Amino acid sequence: MKVNFEIECTPDEARRFLGLPDVAKANEVYVETIAKAMAGVGNVEQLQEYAKQLAPMGQVGMKLFQQFLESGAGFGGKKRGD
Repeated sequence: MKVNFEIECTPDEARRFLGLPDVAKANEVYVETIAKAMAGVGNVEQLQEYAKQLAPMGQVGMKLFQQFLESGAGFGGKKRGD
């Protein structure tokens, strides 16, 4: 037997239901700090070096960030294959 439940709720309601903490304020501070620090970055190499220092997910996060930069998405460029 297979039973499916469909629940409609907001992401905030789901977070509270699962007992997860509200990290919205911490995320705002993190994003603001990163934005301020990156304001002086002038090229891709500086950006990559800075990202290595901040990489919250270590090597996996750095690899994803590198792919993001290489695609040109970080600087309004075209994606690969376009």
